[in-house]
Amino acid sequence: MAISDLALIDAWKDVLTLSKLTAGEQVSLLVSDDSNPQLVSTARIAVGQLGGVLTILQLPPLNGDVALSRDKSGYVGHTALRGNRPALEAMKHSDLVIDTMMLLFSPEQEEILKTGARMLLACEPPEVMLRMKPTLDDARRASAGAARLATAKTLTVTSKAGTDFRCAVGQYPVLKQQGFVDVKGGWDHWPSCFVATWPNEGSCEGVIVIDTGDILLPFKRYAREPIRIEIEGGWIRRIVGGFEAEYLRSYMESFNDPDAYAMAHVGWGLHKKAHWTTLGLYDREAGLSMDARSFYGNFLWSSGPNTEAGGTRDTPCHMDIPLRGHSLFLDGEPMTIDGRVIPEDQK
Repeated sequence: MAISDLALIDAWKDVLTLSKLTAGEQVSLLVSDDSNPQLVSTARIAVGQLGGVLTILQLPPLNGDVALSRDKSGYVGHTALRGNRPALEAMKHSDLVIDTMMLLFSPEQEEILKTGARMLLACEPPEVMLRMKPTLDDARRASAGAARLATAKTLTVTSKAGTDFRCAVGQYPVLKQQGFVDVKGGWDHWPSCFVATWPNEGSCEGVIVIDTGDILLPFKRYAREPIRIEIEGGWIRRIVGGFEAEYLRSYMESFNDPDAYAMAHVGWGLHKKAHWTTLGLYDREAGLSMDARSFYGNFLWSSGPNTEAGGTRDTPCHMDIPLRGHSLFLDGEPMTIDGRVIPEDQK
């Protein structure tokens, strides 16, 4: 359902205010051919009304000839910033970068963040952005979860469907997404609210069962039958099941990259306005499906790159798989039980 420009301008102003945009700050707005035009036009107005000094960088699309999906997360890390020094330098001299193209997992993004620029990714359909507009309460829940995750040594996950997974944590930083970016050199994603981290290298062991109705991204589809993921020494060793498992295996094999099978971030969703059901209600090409990644109480695990955490795996194959009905424990303390968030400070 369409929303008005006025409503989206007001939402931008709220999020940019939470992101501590002040008059006179340098703002780069990064767009490409597939950026949502309403997001771009309303962001321009909102930045101007808040007194930001705006530069718009229009870059060409990339990866269309190698990606198997039109989804922005279907082929990650390789962007039109590679070799484009003028555009890169402009963003490195910005106070805030608004990314509607998706630089995530790219070395250029890390180079920009190291200068102290704040970066906000915004790629979802406008009506999703408005419904899931971040609040200070979202930030409170995410901060509480991130603080607990930062002190943990072990993470274990079980489910009635058969998941029995464990890993050590602490080697890599905690990923907190709250929907706005308010720290120098920080990165965030509107809309989003979840916490995660990358397991210690080689520590992941066990089985993850993707049950009927769980979500496969970037496929943007609900699983129609169980898929059994067998993990040893931090790597996916076997993908077992029927057609769904064959489909997943074939997709990952197409990248011809061993790093595609590495376990990446693991965590849980904390957004109360995100919904498991919305994947079936939107055009699959319209956005990144942040409802699926963020819905309250999910177990979100991923595979592939870890450059975002400072690692070396720069594979373009990145799977995000949010699961329902799982129980996640940190050092034996429950964060979720059967998909219900347990700690009071995360409610």
